[in-house]
Amino acid sequence: MKFFDLSKPVWQFVSIIILAFVWGSSFILMKRGLVSYSSGQVAALRMIIAFLCFLPFILYNFKKVDKKYWKHLIIVGLFGNGIPAFLFTKAETGISSSLAGMLNSLVPLFTITLGVLFFKVPTNKLKFIGVFIGLIGAIMLITGNGFDIAESETSYSFYVVAATLCYAISVNTIKKYLQEVNSIVVSSFAFLFIGPPLLVYLFSTNFLTVTFNNPEATTSLGFIIILAVFGTTLSLILFNMLVKQTTALIASTTTYLIPVFAIMWGIFDGELINLIQVLGIVVILVGIYFVNRFK
Repeated sequence: MKFFDLSKPVWQFVSIIILAFVWGSSFILMKRGLVSYSSGQVAALRMIIAFLCFLPFILYNFKKVDKKYWKHLIIVGLFGNGIPAFLFTKAETGISSSLAGMLNSLVPLFTITLGVLFFKVPTNKLKFIGVFIGLIGAIMLITGNGFDIAESETSYSFYVVAATLCYAISVNTIKKYLQEVNSIVVSSFAFLFIGPPLLVYLFSTNFLTVTFNNPEATTSLGFIIILAVFGTTLSLILFNMLVKQTTALIASTTTYLIPVFAIMWGIFDGELINLIQVLGIVVILVGIYFVNRFK
């Protein structure tokens, strides 16, 4: 009898809490990395360190993975990891870590929308009502301090929206096309296709100069390592296991709690959150409830 059995609801709940805490903490870790490094460098470092952590699994399983899965693994690598990493760090150069965490709650809404439109996931009208409610909440978050497309907070919020769309593509791809593939293989091979190119990119920047000359670089690098190991490597393995044992939608509802932890870290770091944004996240969570409640 397995102790950690994801087929049991109690362990699904525990996994969701763990993932929410880890991913909810990711936004403040990105912010700490940006103290010394550029947004592109933070994203590349996160992906490269995760790639190096996964490398033993990649080498061990390289000949065992059927090449028919490779195109789907590339999609997961790009849309579940590479592209969002750059979008989030870019966003946090213009918005607070707590707002980024709140906007991340759009993932379940986009998961069901893209699932219905492109992955033939069955649905009903009430789920789309939930999606509509959630999008109203997103608008409230983005316009909480006024709407000006040229203004920093408004325009940078859309980077997070784009990242959540990417996550939704990845989640649906895993559930539809990679159900038979081991979770560790899915997690590790996704990085096979993005790790090496990003390594080349990183060393084409002034990464080494910053690392050896910026007095705060060591601290920033430490936060990025924590982000990569816990916020990417270990959490991805757990998340992909959860997707395979449940549904893409249930797994993506870790975003119920991600904003809570992101807000807590943001407040601890002195970030300001206004009432409209708080109401916005409540509206999004109501939308997610509709999406999940009505089968």
